Amino acid sequence: MRIAIAGAGAMGSRIGLMLHEAGNEVLLIDRWPEHIEAIRKNGLIGDFDDRKIVAQLPIYSPEEIIEEHETVDLIVALTKSMQLEQMFHDIQPIIGSKTFVFCLLNGLGHEETLAKFVPKENIIFGTTTWTAGLAGPGHAKLAGSGSIEMENLAPSGKAFTLEVLEVFQKAQLNPIYSQNVRYSIWKKACINGTLNGLCTILDCNIAEFGSLTVAREIIETLVAEFVAVAEVERIHLDHTEMIDAIEATYDPKTQGLHFPSMYQDLIRNQRKTEIDYINGAVWKKGQLAGIHTPYCAFLTQLIHGKEELLKAK
Repeated sequence: MRIAIAGAGAMGSRIGLMLHEAGNEVLLIDRWPEHIEAIRKNGLIGDFDDRKIVAQLPIYSPEEIIEEHETVDLIVALTKSMQLEQMFHDIQPIIGSKTFVFCLLNGLGHEETLAKFVPKENIIFGTTTWTAGLAGPGHAKLAGSGSIEMENLAPSGKAFTLEVLEVFQKAQLNPIYSQNVRYSIWKKACINGTLNGLCTILDCNIAEFGSLTVAREIIETLVAEFVAVAEVERIHLDHTEMIDAIEATYDPKTQGLHFPSMYQDLIRNQRKTEIDYINGAVWKKGQLAGIHTPYCAFLTQLIHGKEELLKAK
């Protein structure tokens, strides 16, 4: 299968490398100049648990995708949420009438963005438990294992989605065909919607947040807002199950010592965050449905204020 990875950062590098090793034709697209230069010069380096590989993969900036490029069978979307629309605007030459998009972004609201560029029948949504990191430009650190959940947005897309499932199986990416991937997306957004913003504002890791006397009351209120808005979209999130899933991350022996991605983006790297696609999306959807979401609104505003103070880009 001819596959483009739109957003070839840490996770894009992992998925691109594993699909390449399984015999697919993989094209990388990214905006980081040093990353592009390193891969063109040295190949994409992947440090797995038990081996190290170097793959000579073509990589382009979105602006280099011109009319002469061939269309692809599948685009795996792995940009930051706020970069998604511009990315797909720039890479339209590789999008044909039969091209599918597999969206693995965190957060909510991406369906509306992608529908501007491909028919809804050609959209696959998913979530992943794989992890990845970058040791530097062109050098991916790929420890551990994971899985990928996927489901076609429209019934007519199921046949091709099952083809994608088979391709990902051969790449040992452990795909699962879901009957309700939108539930999984909302569940992940709910967990991120508590831990990401709160750890960022409070400048702490997950275990430190969980140790606070105010933690339980705050997450109960935030989860209640997610549950209420999800119901409008016919997604049933169980309040108790969400609380349990969040509190399970506090254990310092597992995820507790981890600083969420939003913290790493804003506090460590002064980069803008994806808050508008997590708590901000719930706030916006709540306004449209007449549901009051004061905690999500306030947390969104606090993060944007912090972005201004740190001059995040």
